[in-house]
Amino acid sequence: MDYNYIKSLHLIFVITWFAGLFYIVRLFVYHIEANSKPSPEKEILIKQYKLMSYRLWYIITWPSAVLASIFAYWMLFFTPTGNAWLQMPWMHVKLGFVFLLYLYHLKCHQIFKQLQRDEVKHSTGFMRLWNEGATLILFAVVFLVILKNAINWIYGVVGIMAFSILIMLGYKFYKKIRERNNS
Repeated sequence: MDYNYIKSLHLIFVITWFAGLFYIVRLFVYHIEANSKPSPEKEILIKQYKLMSYRLWYIITWPSAVLASIFAYWMLFFTPTGNAWLQMPWMHVKLGFVFLLYLYHLKCHQIFKQLQRDEVKHSTGFMRLWNEGATLILFAVVFLVILKNAINWIYGVVGIMAFSILIMLGYKFYKKIRERNNS
């Protein structure tokens, strides 16, 4: 199969994998928030979030992760350009971030399983912060792939970290305003 087809399929499944990772954590936030609702709203919402999370996780996110990995492996080891990529330092850094992405995915799986068992071990604040992890990995990988430089990606990651800090400060400010208006 032509290299560009493999690369296109890899990119499509990376996009759907990240979409699943971004949305699953939002569902975790909603699921955790539903625990503070009164009955019967609480039970209805939790049942719905469990179903939505299950479908997203097993129908979109896991298959996308597996297929993105298969096509990446295919590009690296069964195409003429793959060996050349593996010799480049930026690719080593990228693969390090991909390893972090797998760890992030597995931690999300652990949280998913806990919530499916009605075990709430994290706050919504933690989940909102946790959601930034996938964003940081995405920015680092995109900058590495586009710039093909193991150093310049740092500027992009530092920029997104600064942006994330601003968003978190904005969220805290909004939360204080909302709490003040509710009291």
